[in-house]
Amino acid sequence: MLVACASLEIHAVDFEENFCDSTLRVDYIFGGGPDGVKIMLDSQSKQKGWAGRCQRLKEVPVAGNGTIMVTDPQTGDTLYRNSFSSLFQEWIYTPEAQEKNMAFENSFLVPLPKKEADISVSLRSNRHEEIGHFTHRYRPDDELVALRGLDPIAHKYIHKGGDSGEAIDIAILAEGYRQEEMDTFLNRASRIAEEILSYEPFASNKEKFNVVAVMTPSKESGVSIPLKNEWKDTAFESHFSTFYSSRYLTTPRVWKLHRALEGIPYEHVLVLVNTPAYGGGGIYNSYQIATADHELTLPVAVHEFGHSFAGLADEYFYTEEEDGTYPLDIEPWEENITTMVDFDSKWKDMLTPGVAVPTPWTDKGGNREERMKRAAGENRNGEVVVGVFEGGGYKSKGVYRPVETCRMRDNHNPTFCPVCERTISKVIEFYTGK
Repeated sequence: MLVACASLEIHAVDFEENFCDSTLRVDYIFGGGPDGVKIMLDSQSKQKGWAGRCQRLKEVPVAGNGTIMVTDPQTGDTLYRNSFSSLFQEWIYTPEAQEKNMAFENSFLVPLPKKEADISVSLRSNRHEEIGHFTHRYRPDDELVALRGLDPIAHKYIHKGGDSGEAIDIAILAEGYRQEEMDTFLNRASRIAEEILSYEPFASNKEKFNVVAVMTPSKESGVSIPLKNEWKDTAFESHFSTFYSSRYLTTPRVWKLHRALEGIPYEHVLVLVNTPAYGGGGIYNSYQIATADHELTLPVAVHEFGHSFAGLADEYFYTEEEDGTYPLDIEPWEENITTMVDFDSKWKDMLTPGVAVPTPWTDKGGNREERMKRAAGENRNGEVVVGVFEGGGYKSKGVYRPVETCRMRDNHNPTFCPVCERTISKVIEFYTGK
């Protein structure tokens, strides 16, 4: 216990020496296209209270494909670091990015430095090579860093696991709900939160999460659906057809998300959209967006939270075309897929004894009970078979997943696979462990 207390004291002193109990939000533009990649600073603001971690400040939970870092300009020492992904880094691999330049909003939270500090953002390609880097100086006496959040918007906690300084804070924002529809929003948000927290390993860690519903009214109900030429005036201008994919739902107004949350403790953002349509999206340490009223809303919301919270990859794949998201000569940073370039760093230690590598799929026939067992990745003894199944990361060949079917592959699968569960547990421990 003495060793543990000493460790806690060291981490606490490190945070208190360098940071205030306040938050610095930094708003950036990530832009580019045929002319290359640009990172530009838009603004900085601060608010009272820091909801993030106060320990393991130099580490990241998973690699991501971007990093934000706070360093001491005098010594060069890293004071804080976090990882993320961005919609911009998805876009640069689309055909559109070869033809024109575009700009994407991004916002990040860091603890407020007590003294001058350098803040750096780095973007990496799908080959883990740096494609963009930008550093700027934060000065505590900068009068243009506004103090915000003194009068936060209406909100209600729908799950309270503990103090925001110790628990993981998730904010659910209303999108496409008019003021008179907020009771409906609260009902849907509670349902989403309950569903996410019913999955392991979230279920056994409920006390480590807070979920707050934030009543952000829109002028119109619903969401924009470009394919139907339906454009709605909503709080965050969310729309389907992101990258011309009909089911990909995102918002281009990331700054508005964070402005709406000023004065409310939060670390992870979920946008709940008032529509019965199918779709959604999840971007690691950026935001998750979910539709509220489709019959598959609940499992899709859990799937997308796997992306945004733990950086899990999609384990499904396309048969009609090959996708270039994951080069086959590079090991992906996501922990639930592999190209076998560096399988030792993945789930090799979790393989079912005697399983073949690569692992052949089982017969897809059988009665309903047998099919459900296979959907959960179980063998005939009820044990989960962890192997190396080809197909994942949108590619039918060369990318492998841990089990036949997981929540990250199939909307009808009732659980995350053991590899995904381990990753999620690691991230929870990272944020809440001592």
